[in-house]
Amino acid sequence: MALPALIQLVRGGAKAADALGQVPLPRSPRQRKLLHIVANTIEGQEQQTAALRTDSTRVHDEMGTENARLREELHALTSEVERFTRETLPTAVSRLREGESGATVQAEVYLPEQRLLRASVEAVLRELALSERRALAAQTASAKALSRVQAKSVSMLADLRSMQERHGEEVFGDLLKLDHSTSQLGLMTDRLALLMGGRPSRAWNRPIVMESILRGAVGRIAAYQRVRLHCSSNVSIAGFAAEGVMHLLAELMDNAANFSPPIDEVHVYVEERGTGVVVTIEDSGLKMAEAAMRRATDSVAGRTTDLATLQGTRLGLAVVGRLAVKHRISVNYRPSSRGGTGVVVLLPRHLIAQEARDSHPAPALREAAASTGATSTTAATALPAAP
Repeated sequence: MALPALIQLVRGGAKAADALGQVPLPRSPRQRKLLHIVANTIEGQEQQTAALRTDSTRVHDEMGTENARLREELHALTSEVERFTRETLPTAVSRLREGESGATVQAEVYLPEQRLLRASVEAVLRELALSERRALAAQTASAKALSRVQAKSVSMLADLRSMQERHGEEVFGDLLKLDHSTSQLGLMTDRLALLMGGRPSRAWNRPIVMESILRGAVGRIAAYQRVRLHCSSNVSIAGFAAEGVMHLLAELMDNAANFSPPIDEVHVYVEERGTGVVVTIEDSGLKMAEAAMRRATDSVAGRTTDLATLQGTRLGLAVVGRLAVKHRISVNYRPSSRGGTGVVVLLPRHLIAQEARDSHPAPALREAAASTGATSTTAATALPAAP
């Protein structure tokens, strides 16, 4: 009975010598020696087990501390990556597109504290800056080239109108066709110039009566014969905005004519309101799907700024958006009472000339109307004469 009691005492934490003193020892020297050996062996095993248990606890604590540190580092790294994608990158791209230098942007935007991530972010910003510089250089070169085309187009129009006055009826119709083709060329070059940050090819130093604005817009589109104007307003658009308003309306009329059946008419209505002048353009084409309506609304509101996302059919609407933002013009789409799509354009009061308004069209328009039998409800074929 001594051996089980001895083992229990030693495993309970007692020293081997103390445990041997607490149990009855056998009379045989060999048996007593065996008990001493067993007690010492068990004591050694218990000491090793305790040491291993202590080491295991220490390692576990160290691993827990290391894991906590790694989790904190991962959380901090994730937060910095999220901040870079959510804040730094959009801000940097926006400022670079506005023309700020890469060094200035990199010095002022938030950069991660982690060394490797910071180096990667700086490399990305340098590449963005280089890409924007190249794009800006190409855009500037294109705008300069287009400005020369615009100047040539305006010069050709002036020559054609001079020829219309000098030559007889036998060539007048042909000259009008050339005049209209050149006006369409001017619309396309102005469209590209405006998209690339340039200016329209014309500027006006006096107010332009609303009827002349409408006829000038109609005279720039291919389907001018299908456009019907309903305008009894005598208001004039201030000279600084006349060309922009004319181009904006031309793009919307062109879009309405292109997306309606070739035998259907496009109707344009003008109303004076307390908030300004409302121009409504209605076609008889297919109603726009919701997705197409959203894209068109984003374009005319100036929210579509990336040229890479624009298709050829939406370039004109992107120009409308830029002009609308510049002159604070409201442009909204809605279903048309004629079955197609309607566009409502609000020209605000600050675009309306405050001086006495000329209720008569410009001379070139009167001559064009007389030559084509145009009335206030029929589109003209010429632009207003240069002031």
